[in-house]
Amino acid sequence: MLFTRLLPRLVRVGRLTVVDADGRRHTYQGAALDTLPNVTIRLHDRALHHRLALFPTLKVGEAYMDGTLTVEEGSLYDFLSLSLENLRRAGNKSYVTALESLTRVVRRLQQLNPADRARRNVAHHYDLSGALYDLFLDADRQYSCAYFTHPGQDLESAQDAKKRHIAAKLLLEPGQKVLDIGCGWGGLALSLAREADVEVTGITLSTEQLAVARERAKNSQFAEKVRFDLRDYRHQAGTFDRIVSVGMFEHVGVNHYGQFFRKVRDLLTEEGVGLLHSIGRPDGPGATNAWIRKYIFPGGYCPALSEVLAAVERAGLFVTDVEILRLHYADTLREWARRFQANRDKAAQLYDERFCRMWEFYLAGCEATFRHQGMMVFQMQIARRHDTVPVTRTYIDAWEKAHALA
Repeated sequence: MLFTRLLPRLVRVGRLTVVDADGRRHTYQGAALDTLPNVTIRLHDRALHHRLALFPTLKVGEAYMDGTLTVEEGSLYDFLSLSLENLRRAGNKSYVTALESLTRVVRRLQQLNPADRARRNVAHHYDLSGALYDLFLDADRQYSCAYFTHPGQDLESAQDAKKRHIAAKLLLEPGQKVLDIGCGWGGLALSLAREADVEVTGITLSTEQLAVARERAKNSQFAEKVRFDLRDYRHQAGTFDRIVSVGMFEHVGVNHYGQFFRKVRDLLTEEGVGLLHSIGRPDGPGATNAWIRKYIFPGGYCPALSEVLAAVERAGLFVTDVEILRLHYADTLREWARRFQANRDKAAQLYDERFCRMWEFYLAGCEATFRHQGMMVFQMQIARRHDTVPVTRTYIDAWEKAHALA
């Protein structure tokens, strides 16, 4: 079959066995690698013999969702790790990479996100039942990369550390006005109000997130300091001393980077500071994985730093600090996947078995991408003036230590 003919060129490390739909076993052995267990997958539909070869980045995930591809030896994560590690080693010589490169031609169409489409794209993912997110996120519903400061740290304290790390970089002072673009369920905004005595406006395009955030603010002691609105960033008015955006920039789209940073510049006061926390790709401009784009984040794209820096420069802003968080998101995703599996029966009651397999593939695939293909998270601090932020980074550590004890 076509799929098995292509695999000998791909498998350079580890061992993969494919049992085709006719029951024949095909084993591909590369160099031994301790971090890659042996994997066996079974195909239950003869149509996959060609589909997986012609469009693997979409059809592998769909086959797993449909139950026509199952993992018999090792785990789903093991299979995806083996696949992605071999793709990394093959580089541009891989036929999979060659197929993916074709999608870059139309990536601007895929990432066209005017306000109405952006709202629909957000609803596709973030307006799912809140009960689903409670099955695998921390209690504060932080749906972005945690910040693990020491081995063995639990997810809750790592997410607290992330919020504290961001707050430190914002150089917050009591009474300042803060804008949180893409505020999620409100956890960061409430944390900033509590820790720094600032006034926070959070904006989101998710009606589900908005309802939860407003209820949380209402039931907190910071109801007068925190407000949440259903609003696109392009429609926000006013000026703010600080602007923060965590896990939202991946939904902006390359066509709109200039518009985004010009808006940030216009919303910042002259001595304002912003902090952008986003997933980034390590290998230059690319395109979103076909399966992720169709099933998880329509219109989404994780940018290369080269794309972001150029847009910041054109908007007339200064980049005052950049930090790369490498494996923090891999560890975050591993814990999310563990919690999801522990509550899988509840997820199936909320949705169905196919949805559960989709979510498993999403979490495992993303973790494998961070561990084997260099995906990372960057935190970019920006300002309107180059002298607004201290010239050394000691203020970050000092703020974190002071507020960790609070």
